[in-house]
Amino acid sequence: MGDATILLVEDDDIVRTGVRDLLVRRGYSVQEAESCESATRAFHVSRPDVVLVDYRLPDGNGVDLIRRLRASDPEVPFIILTGHGSIDLAVQAVKEGAEQFMTKPIKQELLETLINRLLERQSGRKRTLLQQSREAREEVDPFLGQSPTIQRLADDARRMLQADSPVLLLGETGSGKGVLARWLHRNGPRSSEAFVDLNCAGLSSQFLESELFGHDRGAFTGAVSAKPGLFEMAHRGMLFLDEIGDMDRTVQPKLLKVLEEKRFRRLGECREREVSVRLIAATHHDMRQLVADQRFRRDLYFRIGALPLLVPPLRERAEDIPVLAEDMLRRIAAELGRQDVRLSSSAINAMIDYAWPGNVRELKNLLERATLLSDSHIIGARELRLRSDDSQVSSSTEDVTLAELERRHIERVYNEERGHVERTAARLGIPRSSLYQKLARMGLSRRGRSGAS
Repeated sequence: MGDATILLVEDDDIVRTGVRDLLVRRGYSVQEAESCESATRAFHVSRPDVVLVDYRLPDGNGVDLIRRLRASDPEVPFIILTGHGSIDLAVQAVKEGAEQFMTKPIKQELLETLINRLLERQSGRKRTLLQQSREAREEVDPFLGQSPTIQRLADDARRMLQADSPVLLLGETGSGKGVLARWLHRNGPRSSEAFVDLNCAGLSSQFLESELFGHDRGAFTGAVSAKPGLFEMAHRGMLFLDEIGDMDRTVQPKLLKVLEEKRFRRLGECREREVSVRLIAATHHDMRQLVADQRFRRDLYFRIGALPLLVPPLRERAEDIPVLAEDMLRRIAAELGRQDVRLSSSAINAMIDYAWPGNVRELKNLLERATLLSDSHIIGARELRLRSDDSQVSSSTEDVTLAELERRHIERVYNEERGHVERTAARLGIPRSSLYQKLARMGLSRRGRSGAS
């Protein structure tokens, strides 16, 4: 917090110098003012993070000054300083927007504590506003298009919004299951609470159990402190478990218990904790086959599969591709400062004819690449670089497993990014940790280069 700017409004030279020196020693940038008039000028020029203002000033009082300054920026916190403290004055100051009221002589430790607390709150508020702004920009409609399949999905999803039972999202990798999960949260009765997500693929049983339920100090080697799990973090909200079909079988009965009893224990802890969470699960696997192969518990499958939603692959809703592509391109172009970019008719026709093994995620990554690499305002079929080998791979899905299609897609993007994990994960639209797990599972080498991890 040491880079923050403090505006100190105090007409007593001795007091002002003492407080200023204290704040400077603590690393703050300090702007000084001796009157309401000079404080107003300094406030608009320096845009301080916190204002310390004396109550009695030569040309007015601190409470009136706070009222005027808050009219132009209501987010800046104020602390009133006075040598004549009273309950009535304190009440008046708080009513006008002062965060704190301190009497002189000022206690240094108390002042430092108050400033740090206000700055931390300001920082948290800014992070929240940035997150809300980012989410608003990135908010995607999972039902764009007019195809019968996507309209059926929209109708079914809306009917499930008010229910509290788990929802199971089924669909190929990259088809938009994560986008739909966030839509269910955003439009449901738990929208004001947390949305917590975890990709279960490739996680060991101990790590997965610790992530879901948390652990007590000393529960296992390396557990040097207690840690809350995702169920606790998602209390009253939603927990999204992606790739639940890959969940370690030893963890499955514990997940079933918390879903049925709404209680769980942290690892290494005796007492049970109550929790209210709506579960959204997703997988690209055939869950019935996993149950038949005894890789997934039948009772857990019936518990999480009460409300299934099938997200169609992009190749089964080709008529939606033009509107999807235009919407994605508009968002991508805005982020890259290329608002004048548009798709040619040849590009749209090429996308309609393409089989999209990576589904909506591949469409987004392809448009982003084309926008970045093209200097033209019009993106044509050539700029899309829909290579013939990709089409051949896409058109032979009867002979190639979904896992192999995913592997080929990841390997191609990984090679195009020259082994840079962060850029590869960004293009694929998955967390970097998930990409590490997929690379390890697929036996693809990680290239040791700066920034690749």
